[in-house]
Amino acid sequence: MKSKLVTAALSTIVAFIFLPAAARAQEGEPVVVDEVIAQVNDGVVTLSQLKREMKERVDTLKQNGMTESQANAEVQAHKAEMISILISEQLLLQKGKELDFTEKVEAEVNKRMLETAKDNNITSMDKLCEAMTQAGLNCEDVRRTLRTEIMKQAVFENEVDSKLFYGFSSDELHKYFDAHHDKFLKPESVELSEIFLSLAGKPEADVKARAGQLADQLRKGADFCTLAAAYSERQATNGQKACKVGLFQTTDLRPDLAAAIKNVKAGGVSDPLKSDEGYQILRVDKREAGSNTPTFHENNVRLAMSSERSPKAHEEYLQKLRDDAFIKVAKDYNESVQPLLKVKQDFLVERSGDGSTRKPEKKKGKILGIFPRP
Repeated sequence: MKSKLVTAALSTIVAFIFLPAAARAQEGEPVVVDEVIAQVNDGVVTLSQLKREMKERVDTLKQNGMTESQANAEVQAHKAEMISILISEQLLLQKGKELDFTEKVEAEVNKRMLETAKDNNITSMDKLCEAMTQAGLNCEDVRRTLRTEIMKQAVFENEVDSKLFYGFSSDELHKYFDAHHDKFLKPESVELSEIFLSLAGKPEADVKARAGQLADQLRKGADFCTLAAAYSERQATNGQKACKVGLFQTTDLRPDLAAAIKNVKAGGVSDPLKSDEGYQILRVDKREAGSNTPTFHENNVRLAMSSERSPKAHEEYLQKLRDDAFIKVAKDYNESVQPLLKVKQDFLVERSGDGSTRKPEKKKGKILGIFPRP
């Protein structure tokens, strides 16, 4: 765990993002490269990171129906929270590197990218990146987002979730089970097959008409998997046939999917179901009735207890990371961000050149990434 006793040199930002040579200032002039919003141990949160995050949030809100001005106002109102999240994210990434997760995380990123390519019938990573570019996405940004999310998940699983899951005693498990019988009833399960028609690059009327024709053929006796192999645009994984989706508890299905198959008997097919991505036709291959008698399975009880308590445990772990870290927020952001971090900074000290220690100045000042040209 990193000590809060830090040298004065640590307060000087050592990470720079250099501009291209053609854009550099004249000899002897300082080059403002990027503004550092916060120093987090030996890492930084920069203004460019915040802007990228804000843009992504604005785009998401616009996709959900907000106007651009509404989305910008909403994101601006939560800027301090976003900086706080980026600081916590930086701490999780640093912890992941400390735990030597980097190679495993990169392997998982590559695996998921390859799965995405396979699911979209793309034969190489280069072609996948080309397809992302055509869709308005930056391949490296996608990889970075994946890398960050997988690393955060890996740290939480290793440092919090696994300890929480295995930390309950037998007595605690049985007491929880006795108090929550309703959580351990066996729900109905269904085995599903799917034909999926994508809307990407196609008139919706044409896709909807094709889905209706296929549903009609299926109800007249056409073989589901044969039609899926010919028309479905989402490939199955794990060696299953192209039509097979898998076995699900009905309580785990999306509400629209559950409603679509609610009255479909085993062997029957649903009406075409529209989603943001396309149209689905579902066949109920098998139904298995549920049970109203609660059943004690140790792992199921551990999972239920862990899921219930993990949000608080995650926040407590993040708070400990923040408390144990050196975090210095730039002046322009400090007043709004520092209260969100809830860091006890009374014992944060900086070491002076003569070896003595002192409390850091309350007025931290604006930190800029400036590299003077020799």
